This record gives sequence, structure tokens and C-alpha cells, in this order.
Amino acid sequence: MLKILSVFLEIQELDMKMLRLMRLKREREGELQHIETLRHDLKQQLDAKQLEITELSKNIQIHEHKILEIKEYIKKLESQQSSIKKVDEFNALTQEMSAAERERLATEQATSNLIDRRNMEEEILQKIKESLASSEESSLQLEKEIRSSIHLINTEGRELKAKRDLLLPSADPEVLKIYERLLGNKRDRIIVPIENRTCAGCHIALTAQHENLVRKGERLVFCEHCSRILFWPQSEELQGTPVAAAKRRRRRA
Repeated sequence: MLKILSVFLEIQELDMKMLRLMRLKREREGELQHIETLRHDLKQQLDAKQLEITELSKNIQIHEHKILEIKEYIKKLESQQSSIKKVDEFNALTQEMSAAERERLATEQATSNLIDRRNMEEEILQKIKESLASSEESSLQLEKEIRSSIHLINTEGRELKAKRDLLLPSADPEVLKIYERLLGNKRDRIIVPIENRTCAGCHIALTAQHENLVRKGERLVFCEHCSRILFWPQSEELQGTPVAAAKRRRRRA
């Protein structure tokens, strides 16, 4: 059984590298999405600000047109007043002219406020444009670096998959089904050693009987807590596997 597992330990090492690459690729793609979101937000702000300025300009034109109408109306009243002989009619026109003049002053003040606001919004618009231009300039280089990183990740992933495919013919089909089902569920190492009578996967203590079953290596033994496949790392049958190499590195350390 340990000879069977030795193949899967090599496959597992490749799978772990591929999983790390997949996580790294997702992170890199997330960074691209974040850059695109920032750019999109700035463009939305730009469009909204341009629309706001357009609306302000329309309102200013409406107010300016209204001011011209009021002025023409006042002139008309003045012309009528010059030909009026009755005092009450004269006074009535005077009051109407005063009301029109107040309306003109109020409209001119409102127009001035709108112009001031438009000027302020145009300054904000200019800052948004500058920010967008700066963002696009810096993000283009960053995007280029990220896409290059993703390309390298894809290349490395294909190389790892090719190595994995070479090992698959020597893997036991039944064990392969179990391995791939567990790998799909946990997305982590699912063939782990017993260390100090503890599962190296979930780090929960096992019984002596459980450890003896793993030592014998006569069949697959699963952790009763996390369902990972257990093996005895000191077995001679695992010499030359990634596990043995890891043990040597730990001893040297």
C-alpha cells in the first residue's frame, strides 16, 4: 500500500503547487479587477460631473433668458408709464416695475450663484480628469506586469499538469478516485503522515490502534477526524519520495 501511496505523494506535491498557483492567479486577477473598478468609478464620476455641469449651464441660460425678458418687460412698463396721466394708474405701474426689478435682482443673484457653482464643479471636473489620466498611466504599467505574471503562472501550471499526467498511468485507479474526491473537498493535502500519534492534517491525536494500522501499511487508513489518508513517514518504502526529501531537510535544519 505504501508503494501505491508513494506515487500519490508525488502527485500531491504537484497538486499543491498547482493549487498555490491557482490561488496566486486568483489574487492577480483580483488585482486586475480592482484596477478596472477604480478606473470605472473615476469614469462614472467624470460622466456624472460633466452631466451636472451641463445641467447647470442649461439653468444659467434659462435664468439669463428670464433676466432679458424681465428687462424688456420693465422697458415696456416704463414706456407705458410715460403716457399715463392718471396718478393711480401711474402708481400701479410703478409698483409693477418695482416688483419686476426685485425679480430681476433675485434672478441675477440666482444666476450668479449658479455660475459660481459651475466654476467650482468645473475645477472638480478638471481634478477628476487629471486623476483619471494619472491612474490610467500608472495602471497600464501595473496591468502589464500583472498580465505578465499571470502568463508565467499559466506556463508553470501547464508544466506541472504535464508532469502530473505522466504520473497518472502508474497511479492505482481506485485510490485515484478517492484521492481526487478528497482533494476536491479539502483543496489541501489529503495524504498526510502521523506525527507523534497525531494526524498532520487536522492535528488531532489518534489512538495507538490507529497508529499501528498505519504503521503496517496493509491498506488505506483514514483519519477518523478529518478523513485524510494517513501514512507512516519512517517507512523504508517511501525512500526517494517528496516525504523522504522533506525529512532529510528537517534533519539538516
